[in-house]
Amino acid sequence: MLWCLGVMMVELKFANAKRGTFLLIFRDKKYMMVIGIRAQGTRAKVISDQENESMSSQDRESGRFPERHEESDVRQQHRSFLTGFTLIELLVVIAIIALLMGILFPVLRKAREQGRDVVCRNNLRQIGLAANFYADHYGLYIPRSAEWGGDIKPWFQLFMPFLAQKPVDDDYRNVKIFRCPSYPDKEQTVCYVVNGWGGDSDNGWRMQRVPTRLTDCKSPATTIYLADNEDGPWRTILKNATDRDVTRCDVFRPSHLPNSDSQDIGGGRRVARARHKNGCNCLFLDWHVDWMAAEEMTAEMWSFER
Repeated sequence: MLWCLGVMMVELKFANAKRGTFLLIFRDKKYMMVIGIRAQGTRAKVISDQENESMSSQDRESGRFPERHEESDVRQQHRSFLTGFTLIELLVVIAIIALLMGILFPVLRKAREQGRDVVCRNNLRQIGLAANFYADHYGLYIPRSAEWGGDIKPWFQLFMPFLAQKPVDDDYRNVKIFRCPSYPDKEQTVCYVVNGWGGDSDNGWRMQRVPTRLTDCKSPATTIYLADNEDGPWRTILKNATDRDVTRCDVFRPSHLPNSDSQDIGGGRRVARARHKNGCNCLFLDWHVDWMAAEEMTAEMWSFER
């Protein structure tokens, strides 16, 4: 027997029909709770966790339950009064538990997503500290777009010596702060895209590969440096720093922004549209981190020259 209450499924499943043993299962996409119930004539009782643990696997499969020690008549009547209930009462209990679980599961999902959002923001703050140390060490220059097969390494490799979390064997894939816990594909090693906006050109946009001085940015508090990387079939998974797609971890044209519907490999959306709620987390050039709604992000927020 199966019921659907919102996003939660409630299933009544017989474990042993002859002995009147069945399971009450509450589940949604991520959580599940199982309650064992044994019917006795027109009455039923819930199997306690202690009794369930004392059962052997053979008893549990066959539907047999361990015998209790003999008790006085008064105690047996008292126990029957506490544990026995009619089928209607059982259905009422099921309905109440289902209602409570229907309320609890969305709350658990929301709390879990809030925890992931906090981890993502902390990752960006740690990267911001590393970028600041890098700039102090290299005359206020910060990396922009990478060059595949050339001398310009990607930002996540350049920041490794300045991170609090030291990579094992100098491999960026061991650095957990480069990964957002909300990114769907857990094989992705870099979950953020960098500002490679090069300003105006004949085509209206150009890639900025050469490092840029922080002082060249006129509005660092409102200029985005890093943002959540989009996921999708057009966004390839980086597994090595030598992958050609390492050059596609930057943003330098309007079609890369979250309000774009393009899914082209080279020119499609690169900034996540709905990684956290209906937007993404961003690291700005004054090194503060903030969430931004997808519809509020504009091309001017990526330009150093505005």
